[in-house]
Amino acid sequence: MNSRERFARTMRHQSPDRVPLDIGGTSLTGMRPGCQARLRELLGFTGLPASIWRGMDERLLEWIAADFRSVGGIISLPSPHTQSISPTARVDCWGIRRELVGSDWQITCHPLAGATIEDLEDFPWPEPLVDEALLASWEAQAKGLKRDNRYVAVAEHPVYGILELGCWMCGYDDFLMRMAADSDFVRRFFDRVFAIQMAVIEQYYAVLGPHTDLTTSGDDFGGQTGPLISPRMFERFIAPHFSARISRTKQLTGGYFWHHSCGSVYDLLDQLIACGVDILNPVQISAAKMEPERLKAVFGDRVVFWGGVDVQRFLPMARLDEVRERVRELARVLGRDGGYVMAPAHEMQDDVPAENIVAWVEAIRDGGTRMDADGRG
Repeated sequence: MNSRERFARTMRHQSPDRVPLDIGGTSLTGMRPGCQARLRELLGFTGLPASIWRGMDERLLEWIAADFRSVGGIISLPSPHTQSISPTARVDCWGIRRELVGSDWQITCHPLAGATIEDLEDFPWPEPLVDEALLASWEAQAKGLKRDNRYVAVAEHPVYGILELGCWMCGYDDFLMRMAADSDFVRRFFDRVFAIQMAVIEQYYAVLGPHTDLTTSGDDFGGQTGPLISPRMFERFIAPHFSARISRTKQLTGGYFWHHSCGSVYDLLDQLIACGVDILNPVQISAAKMEPERLKAVFGDRVVFWGGVDVQRFLPMARLDEVRERVRELARVLGRDGGYVMAPAHEMQDDVPAENIVAWVEAIRDGGTRMDADGRG
């Protein structure tokens, strides 16, 4: 069974020969450079990579037998805000300043902190115009994937989510308080961002949609112990725009819609599915109510799970036998009757031992979790 057949069966909630594997197939499921370097050394790969795909050494993707390849990405729109202040400080098209702290870019300035509705009207928003040359380069990549017909082609989301942008531009405490006490500001902010989102996806997916199998999306709705906002707030503020964006994306692409939200989203999952989400990522099983057995029992016939291999507490510290046992159990539980793509529950950082990655991949790739008709390993 090839990658495309394996994914098609998974999406139909039918058991494939093995669970599909995604390591490095999206911007949210890859490896940091140091992690890749140690894995190359362990596997005996020498010299510089002959080919890099979206930041991943193609030799590693082939060794993993990864079923997915992605194209596209978040787009920097025309904006008066955009600037590079120094090698360790920059401002994006939304006016959000980030500074390099260690190996991560951290937000250090929220351009709409303490803003009023009038400030929203005066704010210089990004122009929703996608660079045609950039689109053409991504289109060529997508066409190449479709022509080769080897991998499942993933179109990365081109715009941030409305909730995360609110929290980044105003500050988390500021914006979440506004959702409880200043609904007029929140609605006006969301309307502004939604208009930009929709203008961008019209251009973006009209080009990439015909050549890809699914599209990603990102907006964190959950924390470790529960959703960042209540189900009622989600229904009032998020769902109308979210469902409209998903509907139009599917019209433009004809593909599946994959949504990434870290944390505990169990209490929002009914609404996410109702909005049109086909695939939930990253399935952060260390968060409240996100146990694999519970998720599969309640939602397993309505959504596909993508992720589940914990990189926060488990993979960096587990023994090799624990890794093998855990990934096989995930495949048995979440992969019963299909409906599961195994992936890291976020990008693997440099604290993940290469030996644990090898143990994981070999346990799945080499047939350690083949399923019979009843979903038993």
